[in-house]
Amino acid sequence: MNKKLIALAVVGACVAPEAMAQTANPVTLYGRVYVAFESVEAVGGTASVPRRNRVEDRNSLLGVRGTEDLGGGLKAVWQLETQFKADQNDTTFANRNSGVGLQGGWGTIMLGRWDAPFKVTQTAVDPFGDNELGDITGAALRQGVFSQRMQNNVQYWSPSWGGFTVRAMYVVNEARTATANPSAYGGSLAYAGGPFYVAIAYEKHKNATVSGGALTGASTSEDGTGIAGSYKIGPVKLDGQYGRYKRTGTETQKSWMAGIEWMMGAHNLLFSYQDSTKGGATGTAQPECDMWSAGYRYDFSKRTSFMANYARVENDTGALCNFGQGGLAGLTAGQDPRGFAIGVRHTF
Repeated sequence: MNKKLIALAVVGACVAPEAMAQTANPVTLYGRVYVAFESVEAVGGTASVPRRNRVEDRNSLLGVRGTEDLGGGLKAVWQLETQFKADQNDTTFANRNSGVGLQGGWGTIMLGRWDAPFKVTQTAVDPFGDNELGDITGAALRQGVFSQRMQNNVQYWSPSWGGFTVRAMYVVNEARTATANPSAYGGSLAYAGGPFYVAIAYEKHKNATVSGGALTGASTSEDGTGIAGSYKIGPVKLDGQYGRYKRTGTETQKSWMAGIEWMMGAHNLLFSYQDSTKGGATGTAQPECDMWSAGYRYDFSKRTSFMANYARVENDTGALCNFGQGGLAGLTAGQDPRGFAIGVRHTF
């Protein structure tokens, strides 16, 4: 059924007839349902984490977005997107990319809660789509600290200038107190043309720690710089990402990822390797870890796919690395997560 008609029907059932004029501009209902069966464990260290089976949601979502033509080439743009867990009901409404803004030939200004430019450009090269056990946040992007959906932020997105695009972000100091003034900012420059994609991004967390996209005041600051790229040769796509991350009182952490996507009609083979070194407090033993992941995806159609993948983490020193999605809690030094998953993904 046509998505716009569905959205109109929903709106018509909930608002007065005179308000229906608001739907004259495009409104789209969209979503994704993705659930996997997994078997995971952690070996090594002083005690293992016993193997257990679990059913895990893989970022299922429901959203509605739209535009309104304001004339003179100017549009109002908005989106409300919420995660829902198909395996359990403990999510918060509108916890994904949601906001409102203005769009013109000069670009887009968006206010709300949205993926940071660092996340958008650097996860773009993840063969596993930032949604699997082996995704890029397992060992890279400072284990996901620089892959955030930031709250209380203002962003600018440029149009494409010959394949080049710019994004900029400022996260306001809404949590300021008499003793803390946390804020964040960042930006990216990306180029996409033909088989090439390359991007560089920078992000600063000033006097703040970041968790779940929210800032908390802290006496420390951190910043990260990442470079990502991909190149497609026939049915094969080569991916890579490198980053450096520095926090107050720590050694500079360095991490990288290399990946391959081999597309053969409906069959897709996926592989990535990640490595992370340092990042611990100055003068202490520094964490070292790596991770490799292999996967297979079969596309029944453009909207429905079967997924199978395996991920293995090696925490050589410390316990910094984990699964990118569905990490095991309470890891101790030397414990190595490993697991496999099979699932079905449908988008609409």
